[in-house]
Amino acid sequence: MSEVTSNNVARKDLYGLAAEFTTTPDIYHAAEKTKSAGFKWFDCQVPFPVHGLDRAMGVKMTILPILVFFGGMMGLIAACVLQIFTNSLEFDIWALVPLVGYQFDVSGKPLLGAAAFVPVAFEMTVLFSALTAVFGTLFLNKLPMFYHPTLKHEALSRATDDRFFLIIEARDPKFSHEDVETFLQSLNPETVIALEK
Repeated sequence: MSEVTSNNVARKDLYGLAAEFTTTPDIYHAAEKTKSAGFKWFDCQVPFPVHGLDRAMGVKMTILPILVFFGGMMGLIAACVLQIFTNSLEFDIWALVPLVGYQFDVSGKPLLGAAAFVPVAFEMTVLFSALTAVFGTLFLNKLPMFYHPTLKHEALSRATDDRFFLIIEARDPKFSHEDVETFLQSLNPETVIALEK
């Protein structure tokens, strides 16, 4: 029988309820059952990656690879525009301002030779892709996050050591304090913990 420590938090201050587990299979099966029960706003905190846990939770594919692709395309376009301008014969913007680039004749090669574009285009594509990946990850994960309600409860500090927690948030459309507590108890956790905002 698991211990219940969820009666001391006022409902208006409730962030959610957390169930504590001690083994990897327990958290995995708990996530499957929570997803099957129709909960949408729940999360698992684990001390190490658990293979397949994201699928058990129903986590969808992130949009990050698409953002990285378009970031790389922007880098490629920027590199090509930069090189075309700097090696151009002459540009005339709206027939008002003539722009002449730096026309270097190197070994008789053409000014707009595609082979010369490859190194700069490659490097700019990689640079823009990497920057999009880094800042896209931070943005999509709402980082940096200096506070989270799960940091308030002392027991959840073990999520980085040897405990596994499944947290159902109070903002879930199906959330009812008694029903969720009963549901979490049915998963046979060590404890059920109330988390305040």
